[in-house]
Amino acid sequence: MVVAMDKIRVSRGGGPASAASPRQALALIADKWAVLVITTLADGPRRYNVLRRELEGVSQKMLTQTLRDLECNGLVARTVYPDTPPRVEYALTPLGRTLVDALTVLRDWAEVHYHEVEAARSRYCGLPCKE
Repeated sequence: MVVAMDKIRVSRGGGPASAASPRQALALIADKWAVLVITTLADGPRRYNVLRRELEGVSQKMLTQTLRDLECNGLVARTVYPDTPPRVEYALTPLGRTLVDALTVLRDWAEVHYHEVEAARSRYCGLPCKE
C-alpha cells in the first residue's frame, strides 16, 4: 500500500511527517491513548471492541485514529481473519514491544500519583480537592 507522506499523522509537536526525527518518535508515544493502547496490548492481541471496553473513556474515533497511527509507525500490527463476519485483531510488533517496559512505568506512576497531581492542580487553581 502506498500512502502519501502528507497523509501520515504524527502526534502533536512531532513536526511534519517528511522530517523524520527523534522528536517525531517521542511525540507519537507521548500521546496518552498511545501509551494506554501499547500497555494494554502488552498482555496480548485484542479485538477492537475488547480494546475499547478496556480503555475507559476512549471514543471510537480516537481509538481508531490511535490504532492507525501506531500501525502506520510500525508499533502495532492489524490482522484481518477471513471469518464471517471478518475478525480483526491488533497486536504489538517487535518494535512496539520495545516500548512496553518504559510505558508501563509511566502508566503505573500515573495510577499511583494521580491524587497528588489533582491536589496540586487544585491548590494552584484555588479549587477544592475532589476526593
